[in-house]
Amino acid sequence: MDLLAAQPVLTVMCVVALGALLGQVPLGPLRLGPAGALFVGLCLGALDPRVAAGLGSLKTLGVLLFCYTVGLTAGGTFRSDLRRQWTLMVAAVVGLGAVAVAASTVGWWCGLSSAHVAGLFAGVLTSPAIDAAISATQGSPDTLVGYALSYPVGVFIGLVVVAVVIDRPWPGRRDTKSLAQAGLTAVTTRVERTLHVSDIPGWTDQIVKLSYLERDEAMRVISADDELRPDDRVLVVGNPEDVDRAVEAIGRPSTSGALTHHRRDVDFRRFLVTNPDLVGRTLGELNVEGRLRGIVTRVRRRDLDMLARDDVVLQPGDRVLAVVPTSSMEDASDFFGDSDRRASQLDALSLGLGIAVGMIVGALSVPLPSGQALSLGAACGTLVVAMVLGAVHRTGPLRWDLPHAVNATVRQVGLMIFLSTVGLASGPAMASQAFSRTGVVVVAVSGVSLLVGAVVMVTMARVIGLSAPRSAGGWSGFVGQPAILAFAASRRNDERIESAYGALFALGTIVKIVVVPFLAR
Repeated sequence: MDLLAAQPVLTVMCVVALGALLGQVPLGPLRLGPAGALFVGLCLGALDPRVAAGLGSLKTLGVLLFCYTVGLTAGGTFRSDLRRQWTLMVAAVVGLGAVAVAASTVGWWCGLSSAHVAGLFAGVLTSPAIDAAISATQGSPDTLVGYALSYPVGVFIGLVVVAVVIDRPWPGRRDTKSLAQAGLTAVTTRVERTLHVSDIPGWTDQIVKLSYLERDEAMRVISADDELRPDDRVLVVGNPEDVDRAVEAIGRPSTSGALTHHRRDVDFRRFLVTNPDLVGRTLGELNVEGRLRGIVTRVRRRDLDMLARDDVVLQPGDRVLAVVPTSSMEDASDFFGDSDRRASQLDALSLGLGIAVGMIVGALSVPLPSGQALSLGAACGTLVVAMVLGAVHRTGPLRWDLPHAVNATVRQVGLMIFLSTVGLASGPAMASQAFSRTGVVVVAVSGVSLLVGAVVMVTMARVIGLSAPRSAGGWSGFVGQPAILAFAASRRNDERIESAYGALFALGTIVKIVVVPFLAR
């Protein structure tokens, strides 16, 4: 313990390693995953308070890395999803109000002080609002006790709610479809009637793409000006339902073999996007047809395969499926970059500058009528700035998006460091009253309060017509815990999870900071 107390970095790395082991242990339907580091840290911090010293900077670094990388990812889809998510935001605000009312009412009935209530509200919602709570309670030690005891309760209940919600077969009638779940298909089609390409259902709206055209035993890449004739064969790409409608309008599925088997004149390949001139630009701006005499039909981003619409903004590490004349394959490779080495490089300039701006935004304070000051804090400020940068993609020569592999690695490192340091720092306060009557009451009140918020928010999301994955992602942002988001993402490959998390994490942090001073009275 003397060695660990003298070496904070060694302590954190030990907690990370042991937390990874604990995270793999099945607990019924749950695995703690990254949250294992939190609980290992709590136990080690409870054994010796000295190991919690000097971890403030490491904790800040961890949460900033995590929030920045999540914000970049969520920002890319936030604008397009805003119309769907404003109702989820309303549900979150109502749910947070319900948590505050439940905590205040039940806490008063159980004899807790207002400092306990303010601390447990910030803790069970794993919020940086603890700074506002400490200020509002004039540094009362009850505030930290409430925070430390309720924090792991918030993590555990958050994980359980995600496990219950995320796989529910809700119709999500007012939600967007998941691109990850819909999938893409390609059907070789025999043309039975004369029609222009623009008359094919879904072509103008870019929900289907055509690539190969075989006519009189000659193969070439189709163009937007082509007119299809009987006995032509074409390849139709898109979601299964959209492809079926297009094939019905064109003719019927071909029984003469797939066009993709004929690669003498026309070929296809997935190219890795590493050309810096393409990053942050839409596919429509690239003019692939004019430059390469070809067409891009799909874009693979992480584990998500998307149809290559003209408005898709390319990010470093994307893999585009391009259909081009065989003679243009080398030109296509040069055009897209297609370099594994570049795809693994970290743009330190954009990373450092983005986080720095986020910290500055988080440090700004706005006076409130109550006399308190509203400040987003470094974590929330960085998330908000990252979401803006993720939506902008590039500013002049600066490209904000990180390669997907780099983003995932930085995110995981930041998350594990953050959870380890939070556990170590909260361990001593938890140990001091964990088994006292006050400690038991704080744990019970925090659990009841969060369950009330879960029922309110999830029920509203269900009634509103949002999908289960978006509801689970929104719940993760409602609680504000990175480990819950990581758990949700591990259970379901769905881009709506991170989009909802990013929206509600920022909004939830603001609401929590505003509410805490009222609970402290």
